[in-house]
Amino acid sequence: MTTTKQALGTRALNRATLERQLLLRRSPMSAEDAVAHLVGLQAQNVKPPYYALAARLDGFTPEALSRPMADRAVARIVTLRSTIHTHTARDCLTLRPLVQPARDRELTQFRKGLAGVDLDRLAALARELVEAEPRTMKQLREALLKEWPDADPGSLSVAARCKLPLVQITPRGLWGRSGQVTLTTAEHWLGGPAEPAPAPDATVLRYLAAFGPASVKDMQTWAGLTRLREAFERLRPDLVTFRDEAGVELFDLPDAPRPDPDTPAPPRFLPEFDNLLLSHADRTRVVPPEHRGRHWQGNIAHRTLLVDGFLAGLWRLDEHALVIEPFGRLGGRQRDEVVAEGEQMLRVLHPGTAHDIRFGTVRG
Repeated sequence: MTTTKQALGTRALNRATLERQLLLRRSPMSAEDAVAHLVGLQAQNVKPPYYALAARLDGFTPEALSRPMADRAVARIVTLRSTIHTHTARDCLTLRPLVQPARDRELTQFRKGLAGVDLDRLAALARELVEAEPRTMKQLREALLKEWPDADPGSLSVAARCKLPLVQITPRGLWGRSGQVTLTTAEHWLGGPAEPAPAPDATVLRYLAAFGPASVKDMQTWAGLTRLREAFERLRPDLVTFRDEAGVELFDLPDAPRPDPDTPAPPRFLPEFDNLLLSHADRTRVVPPEHRGRHWQGNIAHRTLLVDGFLAGLWRLDEHALVIEPFGRLGGRQRDEVVAEGEQMLRVLHPGTAHDIRFGTVRG
C-alpha cells in the first residue's frame, strides 16, 4: 500500500484539499461535527469560526455554533501554532496535551522575565485562582505579581497560558454577544479531566482527512510541532504516498477523496486566519505564487476570496457594503458567481441588514 504513485499537480492537490475542507460543496453535517472533522477552527477573533462554517455548511446559522459553545460542547483555547482555536470539548482535553511541547518551547523565550519563578508552583497557583473564579488575564497577572513582584508581568501571563489549558468562557465567542476574555481551565469548564498526552498517530490520520494529501512538514506547520516523521513512518504501511510537482513525498489515507482536477470549485468567502491557508508548509495548493503574502499586512490577516479554488482577492464589510477586491480581472460569469456567493454569506450571517455589493480597487 505504500508504493509511491504518480505526482499530484497543484490543481489535484487543490481539489483534494477543498473536498476535505468542505469547500467544494456545502456539507449537511452539524457545526459541532464540522469543528471535529476540521480539527478545530482558527479563532483569534470571535467571528472567523462563524464565517468559516458559513462557507462550508448547508443550512448553517450562527446559532448552530453559539449553542454548542454555550452548552460547553465546544470551546475556545490556545492549541495549534500557539493560537486560539475553537475545538470540541474532547479535542480541548486531548489536543492541548499533544501540543504541550510547543507551549513549553514557547515559554523558554521568556526565561529572563521569569527569573526566580517556580513554574510548577505558578501553574498550581494559577489553576487554583481561575478554578475558584474565572478571571481576566489582567486579574490573573495581578494575583501572580503578588507572589513574584520582581517578575515581568507579561511573562507571568504567558507562563500561565503555556502551563495551563485555559479556555475562554462564554459569553466570549458567542455570535452577537460581547464579553471580555475571561479564563478558567479546560477541565473545570468542560467537566472532565485532561487526558495524558497521546501518541500523535491518531491526529496524523485526522489531519490527513482534513488537509491531505500532505507532507510531514505540512503537518508540522499545522500543529506547530516538530519530530512527527516517526509517526508517519509507523503509519506508512496503512497509507498511500504521492509526490508533488517538486518531488516532495505526500501521505494520504487510502480511501480519502481525491477529485478530478477539473472538478468545479465555487467561489467562497473565507475569514481572516482560515486554516485552509495556514495548514501547509507549501501553500501553493491554494495560494498562487504571484499572490503570496497579499492576504497579509504585518501581523494582520485579511479576509480572503477563493475563485476556482484559489486565493483570488480580499473582501471586507463596510457599514452598508460588502466590498470585494479581486487581485485580477474576473470574467463575467465569475463575477456573477462571486456576487451570488456574497449574497448567500450575507443572508446567513447578516439577515435583515441591507448591504450593497461592490467591487473595490484591485490591490497591487
